[in-house]
Amino acid sequence: MALLHILLFAATARAFYLPGAAPHNFKEGDPVPLFVNALTPMLTGSDNAKLKSLINYDYYNPNFKFCEPDGGPQKQPESLGSILFGDRIFNSPYDIKMLENNGTCQTLCTQHDVSGEDAKFINDRIREDYALNWLIDGLPAAEMKLDTRNGDLFFDMGFNLGNDEEPFSEQKPALNNHYEIVLRYHSPAAGNYRVVGVLVWPSSVGGPQDGPATCDTTNSNPLVLTETQTQTIRYTYRVTWNESDTPWATRWDNYLKIFDPRIHWFSLINSLVIVVFLCIMVSMILLRSVSRDISRYNAIDLSEDVQEDWGWKLVHGEVFRTPSRPMILSVMVGNGSQLCAMVGVTLVFALLGFLSPSNRGSLATVMMICWTFFGSIGGYLSSRVYASLGGTERRKNAFVTATVLPTIIFTIVFLLDLFLIGAGSSGAVPFGTMLFIIILWFGISAPLSAVGGYFGSKHGVWISISFRSCLIISRPSNIPSASIKSPAKFPQHPNTFVRWRQLLLAGILPFGAAFVELYFVLSSLFASRAYYAFGFLALTAGIVGLTTATVSILFTYFCLCAEEYRWHWRAFLTGGGSAFWLLAYGLFFWASRLSLHSMSSAILYLGYLFLLVTFDFLITGTIGFLASYWAVRRLYSAIRID
Repeated sequence: MALLHILLFAATARAFYLPGAAPHNFKEGDPVPLFVNALTPMLTGSDNAKLKSLINYDYYNPNFKFCEPDGGPQKQPESLGSILFGDRIFNSPYDIKMLENNGTCQTLCTQHDVSGEDAKFINDRIREDYALNWLIDGLPAAEMKLDTRNGDLFFDMGFNLGNDEEPFSEQKPALNNHYEIVLRYHSPAAGNYRVVGVLVWPSSVGGPQDGPATCDTTNSNPLVLTETQTQTIRYTYRVTWNESDTPWATRWDNYLKIFDPRIHWFSLINSLVIVVFLCIMVSMILLRSVSRDISRYNAIDLSEDVQEDWGWKLVHGEVFRTPSRPMILSVMVGNGSQLCAMVGVTLVFALLGFLSPSNRGSLATVMMICWTFFGSIGGYLSSRVYASLGGTERRKNAFVTATVLPTIIFTIVFLLDLFLIGAGSSGAVPFGTMLFIIILWFGISAPLSAVGGYFGSKHGVWISISFRSCLIISRPSNIPSASIKSPAKFPQHPNTFVRWRQLLLAGILPFGAAFVELYFVLSSLFASRAYYAFGFLALTAGIVGLTTATVSILFTYFCLCAEEYRWHWRAFLTGGGSAFWLLAYGLFFWASRLSLHSMSSAILYLGYLFLLVTFDFLITGTIGFLASYWAVRRLYSAIRID
């Protein structure tokens, strides 16, 4: 109950900063640097608007013809997570000083050599609703918008490169070449000023692009780029300083707006109803049916020649037999447990505020570090499960656990990187960064996986012996356990390895507990929107894990009652059944929220979706297998085997 209160508090808490983080105090006249980030596609317009691309572009891509600082752009240091998420931050030529240049129209630069090819490139990006991303004192530049549902004002991060709406859609798109920059500041003490808000209103100012700038946005036609000849673009800006009562510690509150909190709460209530229903069902089965069967079986008089075994007790001699392909199963369980630990620790850090959007790239950085250092967990559980299943090639198991999944992931990411490079995207992971991640994995995670595998193999042998000892309890020493040497004959069921209809049915419930929150997660990943409702996400993840465990136990019990002793793969695939529905929802999200016209964007989306589905399958499958493993052991260790 205490944990539930903590999570509920985290779900509604305001943004806060890392312990020890200090604000930047400016003096009047101090320069306020403006940094530029990559251009990203964004969702604009109505609620039915669709994302039109997944390709990011460098701000200083030569085709954009943006003004460059003296001496050329200088790349700013970024974290590993920022690089992986596509952040490419550079300095800019904007001259902004604290409380100065207030309301003065300034010319940034004039570009005289904008060719028709450059104009076509810019117009295409405007049609795809690309947005500019600036940073001032760690705050993203935003446009102030109105939430039509409740009338609240909020800051929408990023602002449009141009305008493709009426009346411009009948001709060429209009390029925004003038920026009204409104900076909000707070003064905690006399002479000290802190930036607490960055607003930008872009506009298109046409007419003659030479001569002095007027920054007249009301009495001028829009700037429409022609694709048939070279032309000139003049970039202007105006800075306005406004004092604000918002303190520095809560300056992110205007950015982190939950558009409709009732949706999140509806998702949680829906998930709680599902998990409570499942827990009651499993409890009734285990406490009534199973307990009654165990009591009846244990009350049988061994002196009488009575055979009353049926259902799940009939397969007691086969239930712990080595399944088919035990190495593949144990490797998947090991990798899934490593991913589970990574997700759990990441959510804990998020609830503590360490993954606030103010700490750019912190989410991906923490995930990579956790995934690397939790290799010991994956190796330990993989070897332990493999040994308990009777596997003998333990060194091979440890090697496969540490190498196969990372190799597959790195190969997919590398292929997707080639498409990004071919499209000229700034989101491509640099070769040096990818090489560093590979070295980090095989230099740290693989050895830790080997160490974990060493200890797991020892513990797994004990488990294997203890499981098999359950089969010979109360058995006379002179009667051999024939069922351990050769499988007994049981009725063959259709599709004995897996019944796909059952697995798909089992996957609906865990997916149903998370599909509402899944929309916000996919929007954050593909639509460049910051995700910050980690309290809701943590509660949803816990409910999904509990739902997956209870569903897997329930279906494993039904499997054993049908005298089907090959439950191992069924348990894993039943737990991972939600991955199919995640794939289906991902395709639905593509059809309803994306409008990808380029082959590169489509391949990128399918590649990233495949990785998400794979991770979900491994995580939920591992939860289902381990839960069933525990339930089967508890079930068969509670009865006498005569």
